[in-house]
Amino acid sequence: MGVVKVMELVGESPQSWQEAASRAVAEAARTVGNITGVEVCNWTANVDNGRIVQYKANVKVAYVVDATGRGV
Repeated sequence: MGVVKVMELVGESPQSWQEAASRAVAEAARTVGNITGVEVCNWTANVDNGRIVQYKANVKVAYVVDATGRGV
């Protein structure tokens, strides 16, 4: 294995925290290859009128980089 980098993102979803985390990973995968893991660091939500209206997941996404520093 080469060098592993970690990026931190916040995913959002109107449905669930799991979907919020999945959206963050999917967004990272659009531009970075070889994602090897994810750590969920924090769960938060926006509330309106006593109800959760937006779930948020702070995640750290780990990926292997090649010699040029790009995800492989």
